[in-house]
Amino acid sequence: MNLAADSLKPKLNQGTLQITSPASAKHGCCSPVGFPVRSVDMQRPTDNVTVRQGDTAVIRCYVDDKVSRVAWLNRSNIIFAGRDKWSLDPRVELVTKGQLEYSLRIQKVDVYDEGQYTCSIQTKELSRTSQVFLIVQVPANIYKVSEDITINEGSNVTLTCLASGRPDPMITWRLLNPSAEPLDGEEYLDISGITRTQAGRYECKASNDVASPDVKYVNVIVNYAPFIKDTKSSDPQVGRMGVLQCEASAIPKPEFKWYRDDKRLSNGQGISIQMMGSRTLLLVSNVTEEDYGNYTCVATNRLGIHNASVFLYRPGTANNISGAVAVSQSLWLLLGSLTCLLLKC
Repeated sequence: MNLAADSLKPKLNQGTLQITSPASAKHGCCSPVGFPVRSVDMQRPTDNVTVRQGDTAVIRCYVDDKVSRVAWLNRSNIIFAGRDKWSLDPRVELVTKGQLEYSLRIQKVDVYDEGQYTCSIQTKELSRTSQVFLIVQVPANIYKVSEDITINEGSNVTLTCLASGRPDPMITWRLLNPSAEPLDGEEYLDISGITRTQAGRYECKASNDVASPDVKYVNVIVNYAPFIKDTKSSDPQVGRMGVLQCEASAIPKPEFKWYRDDKRLSNGQGISIQMMGSRTLLLVSNVTEEDYGNYTCVATNRLGIHNASVFLYRPGTANNISGAVAVSQSLWLLLGSLTCLLLKC
């Protein structure tokens, strides 16, 4: 079909918008095209239609019998003139229920569809428009988040969580410990002088109420030097087995060594050393009088060392030694109090 280029554009004649369809241009006339549309005051505020990305948008326009021409425009581009489709977009179609509706349907809406849509109306006297602004919302999407990290205790850490969406999403952080309380941070969560209690799984959540929040996780491992948190002494009879236990907390996992005085102990000659993760056992088989006494448990990793004394008591002496230690501590406390009184501290 050979049409003059200007026959495909709206024609303005004394303030009246005239839409010429390809069919009418072919016959060289300006006969009415399409359905009449309800007249709308041009001073009426623009209505908004909000739709989520990927959904279907329907922009409404209704008709009566007073209008001779009607068209849909997006910005300055004609989409429909009457029933004639001028847009090449297959997602766009006309909704005409009976003689009363002249609405526009856009399937699989995307962000580039956002903007002003105009239902242009022409009567014999003048032209009017009904304008609708299509707002396309996009669910929150986290597109960048920190990788899992291993860090030494006392270091500074910054966790990153970047998200997109329309409207802009709100980003929140939580450490998924038993309390899981919100943390102060948005796109960047700064942790100064991290401690072992701050290790764990961090949750980043991005939400903008368009759809379900997007959630990502970052695992933070905090390395720290060993700390011996529990020891268990033993008071076996001669000829029985003595069992000493030492448990330490550390990341990386600690290595254990046992000493008697300054001598490092090893398996053999009635001694058996067992490693059980964060615990170690020292087994003394067939205990003799020479085996009673103080043993030292040493826990090490690349960040530090910690040691503790563990006792192999003679039967019946464990309580006496514990009591002596308690009396000694009490005497030191009393001495400290008296000194403080004398010095008026």
